[in-house]
Amino acid sequence: MTQHYLFFIAQNYSFEILRPLQRHIQQSGGEVLWFVYGNEVNIANFSVDEKFTTDALQAVSFNPVATYVPGNVVPNFIPGFKVQVFHGLEWKKKGHFVIRGCFDLYCTHGPATTNRFNQLAKQHGYFDVVETGWPKLDGLFTSPSYQWEQQRDVPTILFAPTFSPSLTAAPALFDEITRLSREKDWQWLVKFHPKMDPVWIEKYRSISSDKLLVIDDCDVSHVLQAADVMVSDTSSIIGEFALLGKPAVTLNNSQPGDYLIDINDASQLESSIEQALSPSEKFGEQIRGYAQDLHPYDDGESAKRIYEATQQLLENGKQAPKKMPLNLFRNLKMRKKLGYWTL
Repeated sequence: MTQHYLFFIAQNYSFEILRPLQRHIQQSGGEVLWFVYGNEVNIANFSVDEKFTTDALQAVSFNPVATYVPGNVVPNFIPGFKVQVFHGLEWKKKGHFVIRGCFDLYCTHGPATTNRFNQLAKQHGYFDVVETGWPKLDGLFTSPSYQWEQQRDVPTILFAPTFSPSLTAAPALFDEITRLSREKDWQWLVKFHPKMDPVWIEKYRSISSDKLLVIDDCDVSHVLQAADVMVSDTSSIIGEFALLGKPAVTLNNSQPGDYLIDINDASQLESSIEQALSPSEKFGEQIRGYAQDLHPYDDGESAKRIYEATQQLLENGKQAPKKMPLNLFRNLKMRKKLGYWTL
């Protein structure tokens, strides 16, 4: 009998995270349905051979054995186990370790998060934790480098800020990036988070030139491959860049570490990029050490490990001793938003 798996998504970044898992499920004989929650997912991103729904009744009728979630919540009225796969590597951000009473299994990325979630599992007692790696990264290490028309053999700087108004470097670095893109013989690629304020996207587009390109492509792996240095803030993409052994310059990172160059003023950007373009051996070791703690897997099989962890769950049940809390208020809110009142 064909096993059914549901992907519960609310943001466009979910495609890049879950498609490696979809491929593995389908290769293993399973069937996938994407359940779109809210109005921020661009339906045009679905390929012709992907099945999706916005109807809660259809999602329930699909009767999944497991639902995979790269977001924070999932309704309890959907059948099957609920599996958290996370939407980013940046465990420093507020809310990463918040337990919301929604998941049976947390698929963590590496020791930096696994150790803390194991502690939380003992504390709460109703979910399991398995370290699997992150499926979005399955193609990172083999992805071809991004190519563009104006590409030249000069240092390539990727500016990839987060969208959060309290954390984003986009406003503070705009004038300096404008200057550097005109005066330095570097190439700039600018890749915004899908939830970035459109006002700032348009401001950076306004300074586009043969030295600065704003990229719309939703597949970030090949962009990371193309860059020599990243400029960011507290975005989770910094961790992905570190996995390639490459240096990042950050503005006011919320928890800076020795694996990046953190600055607190735009005037420091030029000298910091120059430092990153010629990293010391010690700095390189610090980047590699952080990467091993964050996500020690470079074999492209994180999706497979998530699938296997799910099969263990299906075959043996949860090892956690307690039942999941009812979470009545949150689930009533989701029923109302999804228009689902069937018991």
